[in-house]
Amino acid sequence: MQIRYGTRTVRYANGGNAGDPSDPGVVLLHGSGMNRTVWQLQTRFFAHHGYRVAALDLPGHGGSDGPPLVSIEQMGDWVAEMVSVLDIGPAHLVGHSMGTYIALEAAKRHPEAVRSLVLLGTAAAMPVHPALLESTRDNIPHAGGLMTSWGYSNRAHVGHHASPGFWLLGGSQALIEVSPDGALAADMAACNSYGGALDAAASVACPVSVILGSDDKMTPLRSAQELLAAFDPPASAPAVSVTVLDGVGHMIPLEDPERARSCIAEALATADRSLAPDNRD
Repeated sequence: MQIRYGTRTVRYANGGNAGDPSDPGVVLLHGSGMNRTVWQLQTRFFAHHGYRVAALDLPGHGGSDGPPLVSIEQMGDWVAEMVSVLDIGPAHLVGHSMGTYIALEAAKRHPEAVRSLVLLGTAAAMPVHPALLESTRDNIPHAGGLMTSWGYSNRAHVGHHASPGFWLLGGSQALIEVSPDGALAADMAACNSYGGALDAAASVACPVSVILGSDDKMTPLRSAQELLAAFDPPASAPAVSVTVLDGVGHMIPLEDPERARSCIAEALATADRSLAPDNRD
């Protein structure tokens, strides 16, 4: 699917079903150098289970016109605009990696656009090694290989995907290699310079669920603890839910799509129940 926003095309996936206008919206946000296809094993499920889905290509990624946005704050504003343009708000924002920061900023800056947050593979900060920053800036081919190698658990390096013959590392590296020029470099720089996660978390008033991988090398479990402590939900909201997927690395939606989908579904259902009129003050 695509829409025109100003003079630019925005590409998104709706899971093959536009849904009913009364269904809650779900916006899925990809990580650095990626695009909407990282959610392909989740979009169709949610689109056919009572949600209006939009897995977005950020500007300058996938099929969306560029250039890439250069800060997490800009990305958060853009996502809130897309929620309005697509008329699916307030929407559940489901983000992976960099997408978790985008979701946090959108919730902080545009709370009226956000129904709940589901954050996969997140941390208080996401510093990027200077060598990787330089490699992405200079468009050196091995940058994607470095990123994908660290993005998956050791188990995923030797197979074990639900789809026979599917090579996770090779598929992810190819996805990065075909991304528009400058996309990965802009994303890495934005993640590296972003320092607002704790402030954003403290401001969030909607339901929040966090999904982490026990074998995540890019945002290790310990690096998420400060962020989790920063959330201060109001009494009317449920406590922040935290799920750790055993044996899974950073690329949660791709490495273990079934468990990721199950956890996201439970998070959305819990949020919807808490926001039902009978449960609100």
